[in-house]
Amino acid sequence: MNFLKKMLFAGLTFWLSQAAWAVKIDTVETYSASMKKSIKAVVITPDSYDGTREFPVVYLLHGYSDSYNGWVKKAPFMREAADLYQAIIVCPDGGFSSWYWDSPIDPTMRYETYVSNELVAWVDSKYKTVRSRAGRGITGLSMGGHGALYLALKHQDVFGVAGSMSGGVDIRPFPNNWDMAKRLGKYSEAPENWEKNTVINMLHLLTPNSLALIIDCGSEDFFYRVNNNLHEKLAERNIPHDYISRPGGHNWPYWNSAVSYQLLFMKQYFDKQKSK
Repeated sequence: MNFLKKMLFAGLTFWLSQAAWAVKIDTVETYSASMKKSIKAVVITPDSYDGTREFPVVYLLHGYSDSYNGWVKKAPFMREAADLYQAIIVCPDGGFSSWYWDSPIDPTMRYETYVSNELVAWVDSKYKTVRSRAGRGITGLSMGGHGALYLALKHQDVFGVAGSMSGGVDIRPFPNNWDMAKRLGKYSEAPENWEKNTVINMLHLLTPNSLALIIDCGSEDFFYRVNNNLHEKLAERNIPHDYISRPGGHNWPYWNSAVSYQLLFMKQYFDKQKSK
């Protein structure tokens, strides 16, 4: 019995020591002045975060119909990712179907301003972060993959590295899907809104190596063709980027795998910037 007690005590001590140094997952309330409302986000800090040294930040965007807690609920890997890659991970709410635009027809939907400006400023004010593009990355899945590239292309002063997983990187083949017409107007009535707010038409904003890029899409995904087209257009423009395509569909098993490649790519970027 004494042996069992000792073993139980040792096990409990070990568990407590591990818990004391585990990643911290917080749900926070942020405020968007542009939309005049509070918006929730999940912030994951690594076990080594104690407020004394700066950490890079990865903004991880959810897909259509999901919310700020989608990543931590559906991707178990996120609970160890902050430790493994030594970064703060921020999962903002994208308003169900904002596509991370400042909608030209709905002034209540200003998620470009929120994520790239208001949220970044809030995170930098509350956490010990690398407060430059050298320490900021952004990626996401599906709607969030579009959003990450869209925001990074438009705000290269804010983000130094960007990725996309199964991203809707060309929205024009899908004019009746995922509430996009609510944000941009009908394609048949406002084609200019669609043309200028789709990632594949924004590559003129890039110069070689101005933004570190990683793009990932499964070969059975309905977004596979538009991602392959994006890859080819980047290559035509001599824009360096990592492009990953492997068997897989538009689903969480694929994203649970893909996110590890995205975060590794970003860690390598952060480490390279730190050594300069």
